[in-house]
Amino acid sequence: MGLTSIGLLVTTAVLAVAALVATMWLWPRLSASNLQAVLGRVGVLAVCQVLTLAALGLALNSYFAFYSSWGDLLGTDTATAPITVAATGLQVLGSRAVPGGRVEQVIMPGPSTRLSSEAYVFLPSAYLKHKTERFPAIIALTGYPGDPRNLMTRMDLPGRMAKAIAEGQVKPTILVMMRPSVVLPRDTECVDVPRGPQVLAYFANDVKQDMIAHYRVAPDRDSWGILGGSTGGYCALKIVMSHPEQFSAAVSLSGYFKTIIDRTTGDLFHGDKSLEQRNDLMWRLANLPAPPVKVLVTSSKKGESDYPATVRFLGAVRPPMQGSSLFLPSGGHNFNTWNRELPQVLPWLAQQLVSPSV
Repeated sequence: MGLTSIGLLVTTAVLAVAALVATMWLWPRLSASNLQAVLGRVGVLAVCQVLTLAALGLALNSYFAFYSSWGDLLGTDTATAPITVAATGLQVLGSRAVPGGRVEQVIMPGPSTRLSSEAYVFLPSAYLKHKTERFPAIIALTGYPGDPRNLMTRMDLPGRMAKAIAEGQVKPTILVMMRPSVVLPRDTECVDVPRGPQVLAYFANDVKQDMIAHYRVAPDRDSWGILGGSTGGYCALKIVMSHPEQFSAAVSLSGYFKTIIDRTTGDLFHGDKSLEQRNDLMWRLANLPAPPVKVLVTSSKKGESDYPATVRFLGAVRPPMQGSSLFLPSGGHNFNTWNRELPQVLPWLAQQLVSPSV
């Protein structure tokens, strides 16, 4: 059974409960002071605790999507080669109706970068009804390692967008839900890696061009925005700041402002100091012309370590760039916090985008 399968979780939980019952039943029979009884008590306690911890671990992994497979957990899944782009372009793997529209599962190829990744595209009801209109679009990114399905199951972005449209808060807007790491298990931090995957270019150019070619999406920068959480938040800010010709607005939920380098990323810059600086958003604000974009950053005054850095980032923003913020009194770096912020920040982002009439 797969690491994230419901069957494995249920089986482990049942075994943990059975081990507890068995321990209670066997304990009186193991009350003697001889070596065999002592080893028996140690054994049943160990089995009971191991199964209980395994069940809790599987439940937490299922909820937060820390690891997607046994290979991911054990570190044996080391493949980093990008998927070869199919000649047929964007591929629709499946489609299902949801309240307020339809969600399509697609493979998003990268003609210029030779990268490819899974995505889920939410098409609002107005898109399905009006066959000639073009619509604004938002790319929504998970954290690392992330699963794009979390944007639906944990954050309900399609449902929130449909609700905002129905209440007249925003005009119909398409969502493109993805993970920021397209060469898992490596965390590329949306960097154009020298002699490696060009991830920034993939999101800034290829994904947008795929959407324009396959769907009725408005091509202008004023009709495109990006939203992300954690690593996805850092990527959202970096993409919009480095490619203002393609995007006009971004939201960062608990994002950070400088590339993380650790064992999951490897060497992303290969000694290129200039590239490293350009991926530092504070350096960009201090040393490069301010881009004509609007950004909204979120954090919590208590419970999130990125709050001081977020305040410094906002203080460094200068025209024509515009910065806004949403600071909760308290909250952690998790889905619960982001779900408290989304009712405000998702409509805010959609309201920044231009909806063309045709």
